[in-house]
Amino acid sequence: MFPPPNRLGIKICGFKDARQVPLIFDLGADAVGINLWPQSKRYLPLAEAEQHLAETAAHHHLVAVLVNPDAALLDATIRSGLFRTLQLHGDEPPSLVAELLERGQQVIKAFQVRDAASLDAIGTYACADVLLDAYNPGLYGGAGHSFPWDLAVQAADRFPDKRIILSGGLTPLTIATAIAQTHPAAVDVASGVESAPGVKDLALVAEFIHHARG
Repeated sequence: MFPPPNRLGIKICGFKDARQVPLIFDLGADAVGINLWPQSKRYLPLAEAEQHLAETAAHHHLVAVLVNPDAALLDATIRSGLFRTLQLHGDEPPSLVAELLERGQQVIKAFQVRDAASLDAIGTYACADVLLDAYNPGLYGGAGHSFPWDLAVQAADRFPDKRIILSGGLTPLTIATAIAQTHPAAVDVASGVESAPGVKDLALVAEFIHHARG
Protein backbone atom coordinates (compact mmCIF):
# COMPACT_ATOMS: atom_id res chain seq x y z
CA MET A 1 0.00 0.00 0.00
CA PHE A 2 1.16 3.53 -0.67
CA PRO A 3 1.40 5.56 1.43
CA PRO A 4 2.31 2.83 3.93
CA PRO A 5 0.05 3.00 6.99
CA ASN A 6 2.66 3.05 9.74
CA ARG A 7 5.50 5.20 8.45
CA LEU A 8 6.38 7.97 6.06
CA GLY A 9 6.10 6.91 2.43
CA ILE A 10 8.77 7.87 -0.09
CA LYS A 11 8.02 7.99 -3.81
CA ILE A 12 10.60 8.74 -6.49
CA CYS A 13 9.00 9.87 -9.73
CA GLY A 14 9.90 10.18 -13.42
CA PHE A 15 12.22 7.81 -15.31
CA LYS A 16 13.24 7.85 -18.95
CA ASP A 17 15.26 4.66 -18.47
CA ALA A 18 13.26 1.84 -16.90
CA ARG A 19 16.48 0.07 -15.92
CA GLN A 20 16.98 2.59 -13.12
CA VAL A 21 13.72 1.68 -11.41
CA PRO A 22 14.85 -1.52 -9.59
CA LEU A 23 17.88 0.37 -8.27
CA ILE A 24 15.60 2.95 -6.67
CA PHE A 25 13.74 0.26 -4.76
CA ASP A 26 17.08 -1.21 -3.66
CA LEU A 27 17.85 2.18 -2.08
CA GLY A 28 14.69 2.00 0.02
CA ALA A 29 11.94 3.83 -1.88
CA ASP A 30 8.38 2.68 -1.19
CA ALA A 31 7.02 3.55 -4.63
CA VAL A 32 8.18 4.69 -8.05
CA GLY A 33 6.15 6.89 -10.36
CA ILE A 34 6.21 6.19 -14.11
CA ASN A 35 5.17 9.22 -16.14
CA LEU A 36 2.89 8.20 -19.00
CA TRP A 37 2.19 11.75 -20.19
CA PRO A 38 3.85 12.17 -23.63
CA GLN A 39 4.54 15.87 -23.10
CA SER A 40 6.58 15.27 -19.95
CA LYS A 41 10.37 15.54 -19.91
CA ARG A 42 10.23 12.26 -17.97
CA TYR A 43 7.91 10.37 -20.31
CA LEU A 44 8.26 6.61 -20.47
CA PRO A 45 5.94 4.95 -23.00
CA LEU A 46 3.63 2.31 -21.57
CA ALA A 47 4.97 -0.28 -24.02
CA GLU A 48 8.50 0.29 -22.71
CA ALA A 49 7.33 0.01 -19.13
CA GLU A 50 5.58 -3.26 -19.95
CA GLN A 51 8.73 -4.58 -21.62
CA HIS A 52 11.11 -3.78 -18.78
CA LEU A 53 9.15 -3.53 -15.51
CA ALA A 54 6.93 -6.60 -15.28
CA GLU A 55 9.22 -8.38 -12.80
CA THR A 56 9.73 -5.23 -10.72
CA ALA A 57 5.98 -4.59 -10.65
CA ALA A 58 5.38 -8.06 -9.24
CA HIS A 59 7.32 -7.18 -6.09
CA HIS A 60 7.15 -3.39 -5.78
CA HIS A 61 4.68 -0.51 -5.89
CA LEU A 62 4.58 1.27 -9.24
CA VAL A 63 2.41 4.35 -9.73
CA ALA A 64 1.17 5.42 -13.16
CA VAL A 65 1.37 9.21 -13.46
CA LEU A 66 -1.26 10.41 -15.91
CA VAL A 67 -2.30 13.86 -17.12
CA ASN A 68 -5.83 14.21 -18.51
CA PRO A 69 -5.68 10.67 -19.95
CA ASP A 70 -8.20 9.53 -22.53
CA ALA A 71 -10.20 6.36 -21.97
CA ALA A 72 -7.91 4.28 -24.21
CA LEU A 73 -4.77 5.13 -22.24
CA LEU A 74 -6.53 4.63 -18.91
CA ASP A 75 -7.79 1.22 -19.94
CA ALA A 76 -4.42 0.17 -21.36
CA THR A 77 -2.66 1.30 -18.18
CA ILE A 78 -5.02 -0.69 -15.99
CA ARG A 79 -4.87 -3.76 -18.27
CA SER A 80 -1.06 -3.74 -18.18
CA GLY A 81 -1.17 -4.96 -14.58
CA LEU A 82 2.00 -2.99 -13.77
CA PHE A 83 0.53 -0.32 -11.57
CA ARG A 84 -0.94 -0.58 -8.10
CA THR A 85 -1.95 3.09 -8.10
CA LEU A 86 -3.08 5.67 -10.66
CA GLN A 87 -1.92 9.25 -10.04
CA LEU A 88 -4.03 11.83 -11.86
CA HIS A 89 -1.90 14.93 -12.23
CA GLY A 90 -4.03 17.05 -14.57
CA ASP A 91 -7.48 18.62 -14.56
CA GLU A 92 -9.42 15.40 -14.15
CA PRO A 93 -12.92 15.84 -12.68
CA PRO A 94 -14.18 14.25 -9.44
CA SER A 95 -16.44 12.01 -11.51
CA LEU A 96 -13.45 10.27 -13.12
CA VAL A 97 -11.87 9.61 -9.74
CA ALA A 98 -15.16 8.20 -8.45
CA GLU A 99 -15.43 5.95 -11.52
CA LEU A 100 -11.89 4.61 -11.05
CA LEU A 101 -12.50 3.92 -7.38
CA GLU A 102 -15.62 1.98 -8.33
CA ARG A 103 -13.43 -0.06 -10.68
CA GLY A 104 -11.25 -1.01 -7.72
CA GLN A 105 -8.33 1.29 -8.52
CA GLN A 106 -6.32 3.15 -5.90
CA VAL A 107 -6.13 6.80 -6.98
CA ILE A 108 -3.88 9.68 -5.97
CA LYS A 109 -5.25 13.05 -7.11
CA ALA A 110 -2.66 15.79 -7.51
CA PHE A 111 -3.42 19.47 -6.90
CA GLN A 112 -1.38 22.51 -7.89
CA VAL A 113 -1.22 24.73 -4.82
CA ARG A 114 -0.89 28.49 -5.07
CA ASP A 115 -2.91 29.77 -2.10
CA ALA A 116 -5.46 28.61 0.47
CA ALA A 117 -8.24 28.76 -2.12
CA SER A 118 -6.34 26.12 -4.12
CA LEU A 119 -7.20 23.64 -1.39
CA ASP A 120 -10.97 23.99 -1.73
CA ALA A 121 -11.26 21.38 -4.49
CA ILE A 122 -9.72 18.62 -2.37
CA GLY A 123 -13.01 17.94 -0.63
CA THR A 124 -14.82 17.29 -3.91
CA TYR A 125 -12.71 14.20 -4.71
CA ALA A 126 -13.57 10.83 -3.20
CA CYS A 127 -10.02 9.42 -3.08
CA ALA A 128 -8.22 9.30 0.26
CA ASP A 129 -4.80 10.17 -1.19
CA VAL A 130 -3.99 13.67 -2.42
CA LEU A 131 -0.69 15.04 -3.67
CA LEU A 132 0.12 18.71 -3.22
CA ASP A 133 2.47 20.22 -5.80
CA ALA A 134 3.56 23.73 -6.75
CA TYR A 135 1.46 25.80 -9.11
CA ASN A 136 2.87 25.34 -12.61
CA PRO A 137 0.13 26.03 -15.16
CA GLY A 138 0.56 23.88 -18.24
CA LEU A 139 3.51 21.93 -16.80
CA TYR A 140 1.64 19.68 -14.35
CA GLY A 141 4.54 19.23 -11.94
CA GLY A 142 8.19 18.27 -12.16
CA ALA A 143 9.48 21.83 -12.45
CA GLY A 144 11.39 21.81 -9.18
CA HIS A 145 9.37 24.60 -7.56
CA SER A 146 8.00 24.46 -4.03
CA PHE A 147 4.94 26.06 -2.49
CA PRO A 148 4.41 27.50 1.02
CA TRP A 149 4.45 24.44 3.24
CA ASP A 150 1.97 25.95 5.68
CA LEU A 151 -0.65 25.25 3.00
CA ALA A 152 0.04 21.53 3.41
CA VAL A 153 -0.61 21.91 7.12
CA GLN A 154 -3.86 23.72 6.33
CA ALA A 155 -4.87 20.92 3.96
CA ALA A 156 -4.29 18.28 6.63
CA ASP A 157 -6.33 20.29 9.15
CA ARG A 158 -9.21 20.91 6.73
CA PHE A 159 -9.35 17.37 5.37
CA PRO A 160 -8.34 15.01 8.21
CA ASP A 161 -9.66 12.00 6.28
CA LYS A 162 -7.14 12.56 3.47
CA ARG A 163 -3.56 11.29 3.29
CA ILE A 164 -1.35 14.19 2.22
CA ILE A 165 1.58 13.53 -0.12
CA LEU A 166 4.02 16.45 -0.23
CA SER A 167 5.72 17.27 -3.53
CA GLY A 168 7.24 20.22 -5.35
CA GLY A 169 10.87 21.34 -5.11
CA LEU A 170 11.96 18.85 -2.47
CA THR A 171 15.68 18.04 -2.29
CA PRO A 172 18.01 16.13 0.04
CA LEU A 173 18.78 19.47 1.72
CA THR A 174 15.16 20.48 2.35
CA ILE A 175 13.35 17.21 2.94
CA ALA A 176 13.94 16.91 6.70
CA THR A 177 12.65 20.44 7.32
CA ALA A 178 9.67 19.88 5.04
CA ILE A 179 8.67 16.73 6.91
CA ALA A 180 9.15 18.36 10.31
CA GLN A 181 6.93 21.28 9.33
CA THR A 182 4.14 19.41 7.53
CA HIS A 183 4.07 15.80 8.84
CA PRO A 184 2.83 14.35 5.53
CA ALA A 185 1.79 10.75 4.93
CA ALA A 186 4.34 10.60 2.12
CA VAL A 187 6.79 12.66 0.07
CA ASP A 188 7.35 12.66 -3.67
CA VAL A 189 10.43 13.86 -5.55
CA ALA A 190 11.49 14.04 -9.20
CA SER A 191 13.83 16.88 -10.18
CA GLY A 192 15.43 17.18 -6.74
CA VAL A 193 17.35 13.91 -7.17
CA GLU A 194 18.25 14.14 -10.87
CA SER A 195 21.36 14.64 -12.95
CA ALA A 196 19.10 15.39 -15.96
CA PRO A 197 15.32 15.24 -16.49
CA GLY A 198 14.27 11.64 -16.08
CA VAL A 199 17.76 10.48 -15.06
CA LYS A 200 18.17 9.92 -11.34
CA ASP A 201 21.44 10.52 -9.49
CA LEU A 202 21.54 7.46 -7.26
CA ALA A 203 23.70 9.19 -4.67
CA LEU A 204 21.14 11.99 -4.37
CA VAL A 205 18.32 9.45 -4.12
CA ALA A 206 20.14 7.66 -1.29
CA GLU A 207 20.77 10.97 0.47
CA PHE A 208 17.12 12.02 0.06
CA ILE A 209 15.84 8.74 1.51
CA HIS A 210 18.35 8.89 4.38
CA HIS A 211 17.28 12.40 5.43
CA ALA A 212 13.59 11.62 4.97
CA ARG A 213 13.83 8.55 7.16
CA GLY A 214 15.97 10.40 9.69
